[in-house]
Amino acid sequence: MGKPMQVSRYWRHFPEKYGLIGGKCENGHLMFPKREVCPVCGSRKVEEHRFSGKGKVVSWTIVRNPPSGFEYYKPYPLALVQLEEGPVVLAQLTDVDPGEIDFGMEVEMVTRKVREFDEDGLILYAYKFRPVLK
Repeated sequence: MGKPMQVSRYWRHFPEKYGLIGGKCENGHLMFPKREVCPVCGSRKVEEHRFSGKGKVVSWTIVRNPPSGFEYYKPYPLALVQLEEGPVVLAQLTDVDPGEIDFGMEVEMVTRKVREFDEDGLILYAYKFRPVLK
């Protein structure tokens, strides 16, 4: 299994991974993850923006041959999720049978374990998406 990312880098990305925090420029363009410069208008005035965590599946695939460190989860669904606010996020789907995944399926963000490093004791959590509970 590969080495975990540096602890300082992990904490630097904490807001994105736990709160789905992106950016909003002065002209109202939304982006995820947050960037220093708006990719639409070039504005350098970008503030943090918390996304609702709700969205719809745009496309998906089933990962059967995962990268090192993710073998435990295989096979697992990976999806492009368009957030209600517009940006598209790549994320793992959870709490769903792969046969039930469909275009336009409504999903919501949840925080789940992504990896565990036995030798270092570090457990990484991040956002995933599950079908909306009704």
